[in-house]
Amino acid sequence: MLYILVFLAGLFSGFINVIAGGGSLITLPILNLLGLPIDVANGTNRIGIIFQNITATAKFRKSDVLDLKRAIFLAIPATLGAILGANIVVNIDKNLLKSIVGFILIIMSIFLIKKPDLWTKERKVKRNNVLSFIVFFLIGIYGGFIQAGVGFFLMSALVLLEGYDLVKTNAIKVFLVLSYTIFAFIIFAINKQVDYLAGFVLALGSITGGYLGSTFSVKKGSKWIQRILFILLILIGIYYIYNALS
Repeated sequence: MLYILVFLAGLFSGFINVIAGGGSLITLPILNLLGLPIDVANGTNRIGIIFQNITATAKFRKSDVLDLKRAIFLAIPATLGAILGANIVVNIDKNLLKSIVGFILIIMSIFLIKKPDLWTKERKVKRNNVLSFIVFFLIGIYGGFIQAGVGFFLMSALVLLEGYDLVKTNAIKVFLVLSYTIFAFIIFAINKQVDYLAGFVLALGSITGGYLGSTFSVKKGSKWIQRILFILLILIGIYYIYNALS
């Protein structure tokens, strides 16, 4: 029964992760419920993430919305950051970190409503490669260490720094997550923090969810993604703050 829940969690999180992010907030508690320690759940969760993003990247590539050249450039700092994030122990108080992340997500949701055209229309921006390298490196550290909610930060950076609309942002985002998660997963595997059976059940659901999410993203466009993103930012922001205070 629990493995059925793992499959369904993978299905839903795969869809949500491709559309916006935050799917790991669903899968990690389910893996915990299965009896996996949080560190093993964190490592096991990466299997589903890898497979869902392979599926989504292939779909976005086929739909010709993935700027592969820029995505490869941004994947370099994100991957280096993720390798560091997967290897280090963050000294900041976890409850403080959750509160900070929660407030940032809620602020982003307000910004999403106040400046809707910023998210739904592709813009020509003067890209600063040094700034982008630093920002995506820092996001990579967060993704390698925690993962949950990293999609929101990647999407914000891709919109604000790179000038992409939400459809192209989603395409690059899943490519970046795929790139760095492979390396982060290797580190978890070496440290024996992966349950392969649960991981592959999760992956089966994630593959389906990732395909559905990428199809939805291409067909429905930026407006629908914006609405879903707003709701998720509010809910997950509240979730982080609640858990930090409880």
